[in-house]
Amino acid sequence: MNVRESPHVLVTYAADERQRDIIAGVLGDAASVAHLGDLAGKRRAAELAKAEVLIAWFPDAELRAEDWPALAGLRLLQLISAGVEHVPFARLPRELLVAGNVGGYAEPMAEHILAMILALAKRLCEQQRALERGIFDQETLNRELCGRTCAILGLGGVGRATLPLVRALGMRVLAITSHGTSDEEVDFVGSLDDLEMVLRGADVVVVSLPLTRRTRGLLAARELSWMRPDAILVNVARGPIIDEAALYRHLLEHREFMAGLEVWWDEPFVDGRLRVGHPFLELPNVLGSPHNSGVVSGSLAVGMRRAGENVRRYLDGTPSAGVVERKDYLG
Repeated sequence: MNVRESPHVLVTYAADERQRDIIAGVLGDAASVAHLGDLAGKRRAAELAKAEVLIAWFPDAELRAEDWPALAGLRLLQLISAGVEHVPFARLPRELLVAGNVGGYAEPMAEHILAMILALAKRLCEQQRALERGIFDQETLNRELCGRTCAILGLGGVGRATLPLVRALGMRVLAITSHGTSDEEVDFVGSLDDLEMVLRGADVVVVSLPLTRRTRGLLAARELSWMRPDAILVNVARGPIIDEAALYRHLLEHREFMAGLEVWWDEPFVDGRLRVGHPFLELPNVLGSPHNSGVVSGSLAVGMRRAGENVRRYLDGTPSAGVVERKDYLG
């Protein structure tokens, strides 16, 4: 009688000892696990050939070009990152499942969103700069959020974690999801076809959508014009979802419009220097942060655990979360 070997999981990301222990603990005896950085020569080739699951962060950087054809038995590519737009879909077989780490870093990101909304509404940065100049301004009005409306574009992990926080402020919530439905308690839920209505009705707009073919450039000059002239826009998703030039012009022309930018259009991965096509940070109605909303103590361990748990669901024969459709990313 032939006994089927345990499914094989190959981790391409350079995980530290704690992260390795997490993956091993989550998967248990449901799979054998190897780490690509430990392998060389014939052993590396053999591990690639028998891998059924890859756990990766940036698969194109972690794998060599010649590695992809060797992954003949691959069935699932599980990302440690929430976004998947960097995955080389064109070279992947059509039957391969690709899953983002949905909600992997949601709770600290939701806190960051709340902090940006409050800092902008209460004009904290402006007031700090005025105080530094010796100006004690008690006349410029702050904004009250209770009774106002927040639109959450994208009710994935981050959107769902943000929902109770803005609810606690006494805000109504309008939501946009990919299918126009949600089990969450919101005042309205619709699809991208309802975007105009949602933007026109919101005092605060939170962008937590994935970057896909349809969402790239989603908020351009026309869509920004639908928003209230004193709205607050917070983007924690991906920079290219918003048209950079259009946003800069809108911020210049509408000084009461405010933007919290956690993500950027050309993010540095080598020298740590921010490059922008427009001087957003010179504007008084912009608050920026360096795409670090999910970077808190232990966050990578939490993200690794959630990625591992999603792999375990696959191995157990239950539906994995965050599986994407390649047509949303190709072309």
